[in-house]
Amino acid sequence: MKHSRREIFWTFFKFGFVTFGGGWSIVAQMQKEFVEKKRWINEEELLDFTSVGRSLPGLMIGNVSVLFGYRMAGFLGAAAALGGVVLPPFLIMIGVTALYGLVKDHPLAARAMAGVRAAVVPIILSALLKLFKAGMKDGFCYAVAVLGLALCLFTPVNTVLVVLLGAALGLIWMEGKHAVS
Repeated sequence: MKHSRREIFWTFFKFGFVTFGGGWSIVAQMQKEFVEKKRWINEEELLDFTSVGRSLPGLMIGNVSVLFGYRMAGFLGAAAALGGVVLPPFLIMIGVTALYGLVKDHPLAARAMAGVRAAVVPIILSALLKLFKAGMKDGFCYAVAVLGLALCLFTPVNTVLVVLLGAALGLIWMEGKHAVS
């Protein structure tokens, strides 16, 4: 199903302009807009985009945007989504960079940023909970998640290897299930 590249661009432009807190906050906005509101994708697809986007080199949200845009409208949809999500922060950073020296040590700026950081946490957690519910289908999923978390927290293993290990375990698990059937 093809979707308007213009609509994809402007939706991602809005995400890039008004969503504070980085990639995970934008994923939360994608969940609300594209899963709940427009129903263009389901939670599992968003989780797949996020998983792949997180495991590839580069910025996670850029990767997720490209994957989503391509799924919705091909190569030009991917370009529209990526352009939309990166243009606003680029323009804002030009302005912030120009003004940073003037406000960096101001107590009001520090307090405002503390408030922004605190407000972003529940936005990220709400998206995380929804994606968690979509991704955890059975005990096998929980076991792989615990293993992956342990590897991320307690070893220097690269996240790409954690994702590849999860994929390998999934293939082994499904092969074992089919052999039993």
